[in-house]
Amino acid sequence: MAHPLVTQLRFSRSEFVRCLKGVSVEDALCRVKPMNSLSWIVGHLASQEHFLWVQMAQGENIAPGLQELVGFGRPPTTPPWEEMWTLWRDITEVADRFLDDLTAEMLYTHLEWKDKPITENIGSTLLRNIFHYWFHLGEAHAIRQQLGHSDLPQFVGDLSEVRFDSK
Repeated sequence: MAHPLVTQLRFSRSEFVRCLKGVSVEDALCRVKPMNSLSWIVGHLASQEHFLWVQMAQGENIAPGLQELVGFGRPPTTPPWEEMWTLWRDITEVADRFLDDLTAEMLYTHLEWKDKPITENIGSTLLRNIFHYWFHLGEAHAIRQQLGHSDLPQFVGDLSEVRFDSK
C-alpha cells in the first residue's frame, strides 16, 4: 500500500483533473492576465513532477524541453492543451514507479541533483508537490470563473474511496 503522503498526492492529482474536466481547447489556451493559461498550469505541474520524481529520483528525462517551456520563472506561454495532458499523464505514470516504493524511512533522505543532495528531504519535497497542486487548483478555479464557467466543483471531492494505512 502507498505511503499516506503518496495517497494525498494522488488525491490532489485527482482533484486537479476534476477541476479541469470539460475545459475547451480555446479556454485552456486563453490567458487571463496576469495569470498563465490553464494549459500552462497542466504543463507546469507535470514539469515539477518530472523534475522531482522522474529526473532526480529515477535519473530519467522523458520530457526534454518541458522545464524551459513551463518551468518556474519562465515567461508566460500557452502550450498545446492535449500535449500538456499527455505529458502530465505520462510523467505521473513514471513518477508513480518511484512513489509506489516510497517508505516512511525514505522520507527522511534526500534526492540528489548534480551529485549533491537537495536541501529538502523527500518528505518535505512530497509535501511541496502536494501543496503546489492545491495552489494551482485555486488559480485554475479563478481562471475558470473569469472565463465565465459555471460548472465548477464547489468543494473538495469524494474522500470515501481514499484509504490511508498506517503501516
